Amino acid sequence: MLQDLLKAADHDAVVDVLPFVAGSWGGAGPPLERTGPHRRRVVSRAPTATPAEIGTALTRSRPYAAQVAALAPAARADILERGSRNAAAHREPLARLLAVELGKPLKDGRTEIDRVAATLAVCAAEARRVDGENLPVAGWDSGVGSTALTYRAPAGVALAITPFNAPANLLAHKLGASFAAGNTTLVKAPPQAPAVSAAVVALLLDSGLPHQAVQLLHGGGDTGAALCAADEVSVISFTGSAATGAAVARAAGAKRLALELGGNAATVVCEDADIGAAAAVCARTGYSNSGQSCVSVQRVYVHRSRYDAFLDAFTAAVDTLVVGDPLEEGTDIGAMVDEEAAERVVRWAKEAAGLGATVVRGGTRDGATAAPTIVADPPPHASVVVHEVFGALVAVLPYDDFDTVLDTCNTSRYGLQAGLFTQDISRVVTAWRRLQVGGLIVNGSSNLRLDHVPFGGVKDSGFGREAPRWLIDDYTVVKTLVLRGLSVWGTRRELSKENP
Repeated sequence: MLQDLLKAADHDAVVDVLPFVAGSWGGAGPPLERTGPHRRRVVSRAPTATPAEIGTALTRSRPYAAQVAALAPAARADILERGSRNAAAHREPLARLLAVELGKPLKDGRTEIDRVAATLAVCAAEARRVDGENLPVAGWDSGVGSTALTYRAPAGVALAITPFNAPANLLAHKLGASFAAGNTTLVKAPPQAPAVSAAVVALLLDSGLPHQAVQLLHGGGDTGAALCAADEVSVISFTGSAATGAAVARAAGAKRLALELGGNAATVVCEDADIGAAAAVCARTGYSNSGQSCVSVQRVYVHRSRYDAFLDAFTAAVDTLVVGDPLEEGTDIGAMVDEEAAERVVRWAKEAAGLGATVVRGGTRDGATAAPTIVADPPPHASVVVHEVFGALVAVLPYDDFDTVLDTCNTSRYGLQAGLFTQDISRVVTAWRRLQVGGLIVNGSSNLRLDHVPFGGVKDSGFGREAPRWLIDDYTVVKTLVLRGLSVWGTRRELSKENP
């Protein structure tokens, strides 16, 4: 299946994508067509999951869970390591598939596939270290004479719902960590990236992943809601918008959830920062993947004494970015996911200008390709400040006082990640303590993610932490064993006084 998917994309044919249910590829549902945002034609087609197919996947999931749990961690790790090597070996065609289906430039697609390979390697390492504890039970009178042990058992059936903006790597995180933990996984692919999602699943199957470990379904919100509500599902890992995350939580009921939701990331540039370096980093990370990242640079607060210098340097750096065909080697900015997403950038830039801001660059689009847009000094109630733009737009704003700008950053309903440029360690510690975010990047922008480091937010940015080690905590349950009358600890309550 993997070679069929990659060959079709390479020959500019429509990629026919199938679901993978009960150990075989095939589906009979109505076709869900994906229009490539740059090519403006259908590039992939996947059957929408039927109620019968969803029912089959769910019915098979529980017996599959027991079979996968019996697979030794060393065997799981070996499979994931092969998956890592295979991802690296298929780097170029997978990057092309990302470009065709999503308009992601080849250079960004290659980076994503490199991250897939790294993520699967980390998942393999974490599979080898899933463990438990020998509890200090004899430290209390009630535990004297007993031994208590724990281990992290697979949760059973995991549901992974992935987004369009990084469909390959985020699926690697969710599916890789779930399998490392010993679960079977139901994957609900994003409608915008069915072929990329199927390619990752096929790659892992080719690497030895047992068919009992994964089932792949295509569809929209109805498919996701049906899977979330299913009694067979034990834990759900979802990445997407805050609104959809709330819908997932409502449908899931009393299930375990890991939700990585939206963001409106702020980066603060202090007066002691290297302005040229800060501007270059913010330009590069504010428009990578056309700004379609939950930690993409959206609000940059610059100390007023350095504001003009930063804005000039930032604008100059943005002017060097190449907008064009995502399949061209020199392209930095390709298409957004669809024309409505690009129009949101145009509409919000126009709104900000009407409120007194200056649109320094951009504010236009060509189909789904939004020109990199710079909005200078918008008011605090402008959409580009309040809401998540998830697009090729960065707002640059002056500030006067460090404590006040931290409060300003915290006014957002989101709290995923922030950036801070400064040489003052006291500011670093203060910001780390006071900013209501899941992560702070110092002398870097908000848009940095290391796949082996915990990643997640607070407030409307969700809860739980992605990265294999921390996802495994969500994908497992602690099981306790108490041995009464059998203790590895001392059992006497006092020593004899007869032998001094």
